[in-house]
Amino acid sequence: MNYLPMRKLPSLLAVTTVFTLMGAGTALAATPAADTTVRSSAAAGTAGSAAGNTVLAPPRGRAAAVANPLYRSGTLPVSSCAPTATRKGSAASFRLYAQKVHACLNTSWTAQFKKARIPFSRPNLRFVTSRITTPCGKWTKGATGVYCGTNRTVYIAITKSNLRDPFDLGLAQLVAHEYAHHVQYVAGILPYYWEQAARSRASVKLLLSRRSELQADCLAGAFLRSAQNRLPVDQDEWDGMIRWTQKNGHKGWPTNDHGKGTSQAYWMQRGFNAGSPSACNTWTAPSSRVS
Repeated sequence: MNYLPMRKLPSLLAVTTVFTLMGAGTALAATPAADTTVRSSAAAGTAGSAAGNTVLAPPRGRAAAVANPLYRSGTLPVSSCAPTATRKGSAASFRLYAQKVHACLNTSWTAQFKKARIPFSRPNLRFVTSRITTPCGKWTKGATGVYCGTNRTVYIAITKSNLRDPFDLGLAQLVAHEYAHHVQYVAGILPYYWEQAARSRASVKLLLSRRSELQADCLAGAFLRSAQNRLPVDQDEWDGMIRWTQKNGHKGWPTNDHGKGTSQAYWMQRGFNAGSPSACNTWTAPSSRVS
């Protein structure tokens, strides 16, 4: 997620609006070179994930964003995700929790793409302890998660601050958000975004970026709804996280490429309420909803 609190605080549990800013955030790594790779590999996909059904090529161009088959694929299947809680100061438990959430995301989105009859391939997951350079470029300052389409990898940072007092729901949201960028990539949405951004002026690039990031927020929320009972997603924690995001979600992104905190919270909640990609078409939303 965008600048979400990555540690659990008494104020969060009490459902107040006061949170400590931890500098946690996510970014989507993309370069012109990555765009070329995306367009070819996304079209190839992995038909095996939908064996036994008629599998369609992922849509291209504007249709991939505004009329994607995922929007008509129904609710995400109820997830049996039940990772073991993280332990304060334990990098091993942090990794294990994130790996379990990632595995649950694999299961959920494989089934969802099968319903949409689009080929799907699962992303890699890698943990880092410093700001590395990915095949898509340098690590974005302030980010605790990055997705790179060139090698189809979700990167999650393990930092001292994240381990000091971990917040499991924040970590689950982080992993789900980055995974959602992979969903966009395989579904043909990111290739469209990058193609448009490459030929657009600065203000339009920012608008396109916000549509992409806010959609990832929404898709992550939809997954968390599907895993609500088993993850579990505590309603008080969720409500507190939404309020925190409304006030602070934008603070890590001064150029407003991820959307205002109120916009982030709106799309997170919209996805969570629906539990379906149908709620997440940010590409046809009015500009006021992706500001």
